Amino acid sequence: MDATISGMTCPECARTVAAAFKRAGATNVAVDWRRGGARVDGNLSEAELAAALEETKYTVTGVARCGEQSARTDGAFDGAGRDHDLIVLGSGGGATAAAIRARDLDHTVLVVERGTIGGTCVNVGCIPSKNLLVASERHERRLADAVTAKELLVERLRQSKYVELLEEYEIELRHAQAELIDPHTVSLDGELVSAGAIVVATGARPAIPRIPGLEDAGYLTSTSALELREPPLRLAVIGANAVGLELGQMLGNFGSEVTFLARNTVAPRSEPEASVAIRQVLLDQGHTVLEHARTSRVSVEGGEKVLRGHLEGGVTFEIRTDAILVATGRAPNSDGLGLERVGVQTDECGCIVVDEHQRTSIASIYAAGDVTTQPQYVYVAAAGGAAAAENALAEGSERLDFTALPRIIFTKPQIAAAGLTEADARSAGFEVETSVLPLAALPRALVNGDTRGVVKLVAETGGGRLLGASMVANGAGDVILAAVLAIQHGLSTDQLASSWAPYLTMAEGLKLAAQTFKRDVAKLSCCAA
Repeated sequence: MDATISGMTCPECARTVAAAFKRAGATNVAVDWRRGGARVDGNLSEAELAAALEETKYTVTGVARCGEQSARTDGAFDGAGRDHDLIVLGSGGGATAAAIRARDLDHTVLVVERGTIGGTCVNVGCIPSKNLLVASERHERRLADAVTAKELLVERLRQSKYVELLEEYEIELRHAQAELIDPHTVSLDGELVSAGAIVVATGARPAIPRIPGLEDAGYLTSTSALELREPPLRLAVIGANAVGLELGQMLGNFGSEVTFLARNTVAPRSEPEASVAIRQVLLDQGHTVLEHARTSRVSVEGGEKVLRGHLEGGVTFEIRTDAILVATGRAPNSDGLGLERVGVQTDECGCIVVDEHQRTSIASIYAAGDVTTQPQYVYVAAAGGAAAAENALAEGSERLDFTALPRIIFTKPQIAAAGLTEADARSAGFEVETSVLPLAALPRALVNGDTRGVVKLVAETGGGRLLGASMVANGAGDVILAAVLAIQHGLSTDQLASSWAPYLTMAEGLKLAAQTFKRDVAKLSCCAA
């Protein structure tokens, strides 16, 4: 008998499920946690299989005799008599991917957008911010000219990658405020529309910390900062992760004197070596960096914005500035959707909780992208949206594997990483060893005349399986794909060290860092094996 099981996320989950089935009398139990299924021999009924998991967090959602398609018992997709097969709330990367996958499966789709079509990435995120970053690094134009060019690019990509694609796939688009009424019904500005399944992919917005006086003083966000046509003379950036670092460095390139205030360290989710490297870059550029800084209040005095707070150890600070950029994370666009009415579970921040199949706590409702608890990257949103549609409409078992997930901060030099950091690996129970290669040991960096940066690899002790990689260097974002593939396919550092690496490329840094586990690369000739 084949059983479909929800809730499994790791090998330990599979072992728990297998043990429960065996206690119930099943024989020859084989559990695949990645596909969310199990095959068992014996005469157990579906009810007996379900009862076997009653005391666990796992649930049997369907059974079939071996060779037959497993049938769902949760009523997730019910298209009979509905207006559409799928309703997608949102029109960004995750939403559009879900809609396209649904059309690929020959289902009818309605996309509902309450704002500008295209979501965060194309309108106020990846595309415009990186375009301005490139312009700032080239010093080819004033900020006002760069913003004008950015707006033209955004408009062109919004049209070609979203508006025209919806038309190409014959996906219906409605501009309306959507609110869930029941597991299959959505109110669109008061009009009730139903579907067999629903995907929520409404994205997120800048989160604003509750700092006394901040609202009255006024501030910039990652959205409004992209509309500035003149750089402020002085800029204080609250938050020093991806958004704060990228926009702060961009405005600094256009002439702003920037003070970065990091609640912990600069690039706090990166390896410590990467954090130290990028902090030094900012200091060398003439900026000020305050780490472990807590801003307690903001005021306006004599036309200046004044931030006051304290550093680690109780040392106080006072910063006078012309503008404040708030870059302290993002909040999900989950309010006003009727989630509580329908029973869709959210976490303490309002993010929608999804299982490994993108399903929410309501069987017919799925979610993807920044509105969920999953990592906030547009490629995660797109993959999640496609998986949500596949699982909702085709009773599939698509799931996202974050083992080798890449992360990039587009500073100059870039910070790129894949897989686990050393701290995360140890927290996960791995015994690890690491190698750290200064960029000065990389011939390409020497040729470029820019040795700012570092390469770090994290490997499992014993077999040397690569668990994580980080790099600070110009072009690090392009190099990191090699690390993604190495981690994804379980390569060891020995295999990475013996692989072909083209000479005089940044990619050679991964090979040299892998060689560093067993030898001093400073004692090798150029491009030596």
